[in-house]
Amino acid sequence: MGQTARKAAVATLVAGSIIVLGLALWKMRLVLALLFSALIIAAAIRPGIDWLASRRVPRAVGLTIHYAVMLGALALALSFVVPPALHQVDHALSPGGEAEIAQAAQSSSGFKHEVLTALQKRLKNLPSGTKLVKPLAQVGVTAFEVLIGIFFTFAAAAYWIFERDKTIDLVCSLFPRPKRKLIRDTWNLIDLKLGAFVRGEALLIVIVATALSLAFWAIGEPYWLLVGSFAGLVEIVPVIGPLTAGALAVAVGLTASVHVAVLAAACVLVVRILEDYLLIPKVLGDAVGISPLVVLVSVTTVGILFSGWAVLFAVPLAAVAATIFDVIVRDVDPAEQDVPTVLFSAADAE
Repeated sequence: MGQTARKAAVATLVAGSIIVLGLALWKMRLVLALLFSALIIAAAIRPGIDWLASRRVPRAVGLTIHYAVMLGALALALSFVVPPALHQVDHALSPGGEAEIAQAAQSSSGFKHEVLTALQKRLKNLPSGTKLVKPLAQVGVTAFEVLIGIFFTFAAAAYWIFERDKTIDLVCSLFPRPKRKLIRDTWNLIDLKLGAFVRGEALLIVIVATALSLAFWAIGEPYWLLVGSFAGLVEIVPVIGPLTAGALAVAVGLTASVHVAVLAAACVLVVRILEDYLLIPKVLGDAVGISPLVVLVSVTTVGILFSGWAVLFAVPLAAVAATIFDVIVRDVDPAEQDVPTVLFSAADAE
């Protein structure tokens, strides 16, 4: 009887600990997401830092160079995009822009009329004057929180660059010696996959945004720079992002004419086909090692279980899970897997 009670107590304690741990992790999901983002960023820039280190550039200097390049690229992109985008937004919100939309709504019919009427109502209901004070204050608080999160993420990424090998050694020391090489190789393979995926996605964002912006400008799409930049940016959201970009391009095109809307849809379709059959195989290749069906299931599952922003981590999480599954269940040797590379040769990535 005493042994049965002891087993029941131990089982209850274990179950309670698992529940408490699960609740704690759920409460800390934002911090965990930021830490995972830091690991992904570190994986993306580590090959570049190692390449510089092999040429006698201190790792701290290499890290500073990478952060400076990223900041400079962001500033350069904003300098090209923001002024024209603000001009287009100002035109849409100006009396002249509203008048054009109102006139187009009156002279249209069908679905185009519904879209323009809905847009006109939105513009009329925009808050002004003192009504903007509270929303702007809330936006300021949110922006400050976002900046804190960004600083935390990049600081954690910097620390991980320097502490990664020590952490791997510590984790491996907790396992039997015959398993340590397998764990280290698996960790390295996951790191290489995540880094290649992020670098490839960054390239795709730039290419898609540039291509669609130029295409939209050529066909006379209203607010072509805003729509094209948005289409490139949402490339980071698997499945949902491209569909949203296509729907937005068509909707904005309808404010001009059905002809422009059809051409906008054709532009999105052509760029998507070129991306699927030319860019992704050349840029990303088999970086994450998962099929499109797995990506779709992962995006849907993550979106249902967590909030909308969590879909950004769907592909990286699926890549991690697939790699661990291959190693544990399928008995795949991670050291024999092809090293995915984007922007770096295999030797540099390793």
